[in-house]
Amino acid sequence: MKLINQVQLITYPDSLGGNLAALREVVRRHFTGLFGGGIHLLPPYPSSGDRGFAPLDYGMIDPAFGTWEDIRQIGREYGVMLDVMVNHISRRSPHFRDFLEKGRRSRYAGMFLTLDKIWPDGRPVQADIAKMFLRRPVPYSTFTLADGTEEKVWTTFGKTDPSEQIDLDVRSPLTKQYLSDIFRRFRDNHVRMVRLDAVGYVVKKPGTSCFFVEPDIYGFLDWVAEQAEEHDIALLPEVHAHYSIQYKLARRGFWIYDFILPFTVLDAIINRSSAMLRRYLQDRPPNQFTMLDCHDGIPVKPDLDGLVDTERAQRVVDLCLARGANLSRVLSDEHKSPDGFDVHQIRCTYYDALGRDDDAYLAARAIQLFVPGIPQIYYVGLLAGENDEDAVVKRGDGREINRHNYTMEEIDEAVRRPVVQRLLKLIRFRNEHEAFQGTFRCLETEEREVALEWEKDGKRCTLHVDLAACRSVIRCTGEHGHEEEWVV
Repeated sequence: MKLINQVQLITYPDSLGGNLAALREVVRRHFTGLFGGGIHLLPPYPSSGDRGFAPLDYGMIDPAFGTWEDIRQIGREYGVMLDVMVNHISRRSPHFRDFLEKGRRSRYAGMFLTLDKIWPDGRPVQADIAKMFLRRPVPYSTFTLADGTEEKVWTTFGKTDPSEQIDLDVRSPLTKQYLSDIFRRFRDNHVRMVRLDAVGYVVKKPGTSCFFVEPDIYGFLDWVAEQAEEHDIALLPEVHAHYSIQYKLARRGFWIYDFILPFTVLDAIINRSSAMLRRYLQDRPPNQFTMLDCHDGIPVKPDLDGLVDTERAQRVVDLCLARGANLSRVLSDEHKSPDGFDVHQIRCTYYDALGRDDDAYLAARAIQLFVPGIPQIYYVGLLAGENDEDAVVKRGDGREINRHNYTMEEIDEAVRRPVVQRLLKLIRFRNEHEAFQGTFRCLETEEREVALEWEKDGKRCTLHVDLAACRSVIRCTGEHGHEEEWVV
């Protein structure tokens, strides 16, 4: 599947108007022609937790959001990306409920990682757990079966005990058939892209971090790639890891997420210095989805290990905290910095991270849209949204700060704001100017400047950002060959 080099929207199915039908109406009314790159719908399936990331059944769309017909219509009009949580499903799924009822006699038992598949006697080894990149205090949960016996099952994620998200054994033929059926269903419903959520965790091996275990992970990724190719679906593995791991995936031909760019752009604008950003742009794969914000947070560790020192990173973190952010942290001591720095992600809106400064925010977006790759704009960022602290208190999850659900009235009001209108103009320019299909250069500048340029067949566009003043200017070849200039 060849992807379209235009801007893509990422949103929850209910975050722009309340459901999928409302989303189509919002895009048609306010954002016509802006999302030729497609719409990434965060999980629309029935789910028991983690806002869709604990799926019960990929065969259904949650009735609160709509139906498969809504997905098909969005797919025909824009192209759709959906998530597949290849690492886990809900403990309330029909498959795991059958396991809880029948234990090892369940026809689905082979789909799950009971601890005897990790340690021969089924007893956790603390020395092995200490080496893991943990997302919860221990990587397993204990369940009581219908007959009163207990089973310990691998659970990478989940805030509850036992966890709501049950890991899959991706070596099992049952799991492979389960995943194959998902791709077949997606093809039949005009889904052209799949994000492989949490794919870095699918291989569990004692004595390792149990995260992106090489070379085992490549066997699974190659198998998934075969499924995707068979159904003409593009893949985007989602891997929060040291950038060198991302680059390995890029060299193998996969699209990857640019998880380095959000912090690097933030650092450039906050510290009025382009040095780290320019170094990064000199040597990065072009087959990336660029982003600044998302439903989780701004990545820090382990994504930027080796790119930014702790003191500089802490200054950015502290300023974001002063502007209302909260943090997710690395749990395992082995994966923290030697000095104890443990910030995994900064959770806040990007607009708040930049002090609600319109010019600073547009400078950040302009840089994102000029960096090679497919730009993905998160729906809150599209509307220059502000921190939703009430949602954090209400739902008890720090990530809710950047997951506001907009009513139609709120959307109508937001799109009238000058900062949003400026962003929409910038997105339209990125989609339409021919130079973006050509050759990219990061130009040499003074430390307080950024200059990015594209050129194709004599048509050129150049972005110049004065970081001291947060003033962004685009010079480009116009429709009739004359040079044009405008302030972003």
